[in-house]
Amino acid sequence: GQKFWRDEYRLNALISEYPKPYVAFMQGFTMGGGVGISCHGSHRILCDSSRISMPECGIGLVPDVGGSLILANAPGHWGEYLGTTAARMGPADAILAGFADHYINIQKWPDLIQSLEKSGDTSQISTQSEAPPQGVMSGLTDQINAIFSGHSLPDILTTLRNTDSDFARETFKSLSRCSPLSAACTIEMIRSLRGTTDIRAALKLEYRFTSRASEHADFIEGIRAAIIDKDRAPNWRYTLDTLPQSAITAMLAPLGDEGLTFAKETP
Repeated sequence: GQKFWRDEYRLNALISEYPKPYVAFMQGFTMGGGVGISCHGSHRILCDSSRISMPECGIGLVPDVGGSLILANAPGHWGEYLGTTAARMGPADAILAGFADHYINIQKWPDLIQSLEKSGDTSQISTQSEAPPQGVMSGLTDQINAIFSGHSLPDILTTLRNTDSDFARETFKSLSRCSPLSAACTIEMIRSLRGTTDIRAALKLEYRFTSRASEHADFIEGIRAAIIDKDRAPNWRYTLDTLPQSAITAMLAPLGDEGLTFAKETP
């Protein structure tokens, strides 16, 4: 498992740092690993059906594949909200959050792709780009910031419980479905990365969690509940109210010589 994470994260870094244009067309759902191979490209294109999310907390992981970096630099406290609730972004919200660049009608995609393959001229992407239909998150920004500006997960939960709104109630339901350990670590990671643009720093931090996830977190239980038994009733290690800070600290502690590097591994 750890080798898989390392190989995947090195690919994410390669895409982010690639010197040539890297154009990603995202139709339908782009989640998790799909974000890693699409949303670090130089030209990221959406259409009406595009939906982007980071649902990892629901299976006992944290937003990874460099997604934590995008979340950390999203407006206000959008990152904490998106990273812990797995909220799905349509085109406008995804562009504002930093996961994409352009909205182009899908009917134009075949000709655009063909032209890009022939000419390699990416300037035509901007000329085809248009304003996406209005999203929903801009209208929720004040509520998101008020709730997710809390110092820690317990503070956020307290605000949610004391806020009488449909948004607060739905957000609390979403958080309640996630691994408490994953949600708390996600918040800490996003806060740690806010303001940086270093993809490698984000991937190294993510690897601290994912390299320990099978043994010390909720990943195995999350996979059981979501994919194997499909009972959607995970038995997490902690509840939202009993999670100790020591567990968060342990999952995000430096790995020393076992930390992620970006040198190619020899067989």
